[in-house]
Amino acid sequence: MSENLGLIVLKNCEDFGQKVNDEINRLRSTNENYIVKITNCRFSNGEGKIVIDDTVRNKDLYIISDVENYSLTYKLHDYENHMTPDEHYQDIKRVISATSGHASRITVVMPMLYQARQHKRKGRESLDCAIALQELESLGVSNIITFDAHDPAIVNSIPTLPFENLYPTNTILNSFIQNEKTSLNNLIVISPDMGATLRARLYAEMLGCDVGVFYKRRDLTKVVNGKNPIVEHVYMGSDVRDKNVIVVDDMIASGGSMLDVATELKKRGANKIFFIATFSLFTSGTAEFEKAYDNGLFTKLYSTNLSYVPDKIKNSPWYYEVDCSSQLAEIIDALNKGNSIQPLVHNQKSFLDEINKIKE
Repeated sequence: MSENLGLIVLKNCEDFGQKVNDEINRLRSTNENYIVKITNCRFSNGEGKIVIDDTVRNKDLYIISDVENYSLTYKLHDYENHMTPDEHYQDIKRVISATSGHASRITVVMPMLYQARQHKRKGRESLDCAIALQELESLGVSNIITFDAHDPAIVNSIPTLPFENLYPTNTILNSFIQNEKTSLNNLIVISPDMGATLRARLYAEMLGCDVGVFYKRRDLTKVVNGKNPIVEHVYMGSDVRDKNVIVVDDMIASGGSMLDVATELKKRGANKIFFIATFSLFTSGTAEFEKAYDNGLFTKLYSTNLSYVPDKIKNSPWYYEVDCSSQLAEIIDALNKGNSIQPLVHNQKSFLDEINKIKE
């Protein structure tokens, strides 16, 4: 089946898609271009169109799209318009439609799941993520691949469709331990809120250290930007004095919460503070991060190339980009060959062995 592999890489992740293609060639000792050529058209009134330029008949297709990439623009009635997650998601559906049912199997790869934060209802509000997943299922998609879903329970919205929620934990920590070997002893992992506790516990168990958590006390009488504002961070966990700290979360939006937690940790006598986030969106707050770094509030932010980050941030001394293309390539290679991906998803032994060697 491997000769029928096809990657459809949308404009929003061309560099990442090329890296995945190169990694698949490395795994297979081949020199093939698995990327299927497409044309992405956009009319001046905002309407879009996708044209498949290569044959996809009987191919095992993997549509790769970074729905969070806000750098792409197009002319809309003579205005420069930045593409939103809604428009990126619509392009995924256009690709599926353009294949005209000729592909043998279609897998949608959204490293950051579309509308991941709108995964459950609180009152009369939309349920965008579940609706989108069900829509993809109705369009004939065979599988969904994503990374570090905001709430893994979203899989319950498509109970009969395969849903691969991958975690870049091993990949991130491999980079972290190679760069920060001297900080591995006397370490503690902190969750910035109750929602990230399970993720923080996983990191702590792999690193063999304690875990702590901050509880965000909110003002329920106010709503600012769709949320109740935080009025206090309450810490629960062991003493952080003189310890090196990893604050871990699935995403950074403005990063304000991360910086607040770091400030509280410094008040409690923490030594080095590292941030780890699967996705660094930086919808705002870049200047605050630069100022905090200059003031010694934190040492470094480790994040992935699974979603768009501007070059200015990637080139900053406080940012380290972890390349996850090889992890996705291994998953695609295994699925395309009909092999189990469980050894790839749950293989932590080699990492734990490396940690123990360094600590010794």
